[in-house]
Amino acid sequence: MTPVRKKRLWLILALVLGVGIAAALVLQAFNQNMMFYYSPKDIKAGQAPANHDFRVGGLVVEGTVKRDPNSLDVRFDLTDMTATVTVKYTGILPDLFREGQGIIARGRLLPDGVIEAQEVLAKHDENYMPPEVADSLPHKPGQEAK
Repeated sequence: MTPVRKKRLWLILALVLGVGIAAALVLQAFNQNMMFYYSPKDIKAGQAPANHDFRVGGLVVEGTVKRDPNSLDVRFDLTDMTATVTVKYTGILPDLFREGQGIIARGRLLPDGVIEAQEVLAKHDENYMPPEVADSLPHKPGQEAK
């Protein structure tokens, strides 16, 4: 093998090795940042990971929202009409959060089966319009203005 071919071979091997390492690092980053969605039924069945963040969604069960008067701690139950899980959250809840409303929470499963949420998002239907916007729109004929 001539020195030029040997040099080319080493260059190609180094390039292939570099691309392989870069691909492995990208895949590892995607794997670490992947966040799955689980329903309360899946969580009760033990399918949710205990050591990774995940999302859970469902309806806030009526009468289960418990607020600590001395802090921003909130506990509530979430259901998918099949199973129910308890969520605990510390922070300010979204304006659309209320009992019977659909929400999505991002958090971890604690050993006692409670989900410790870092983020709570309230869902709304496609017809939702903030009150300020609704008030600023001209009313249609036949409707009373507010």
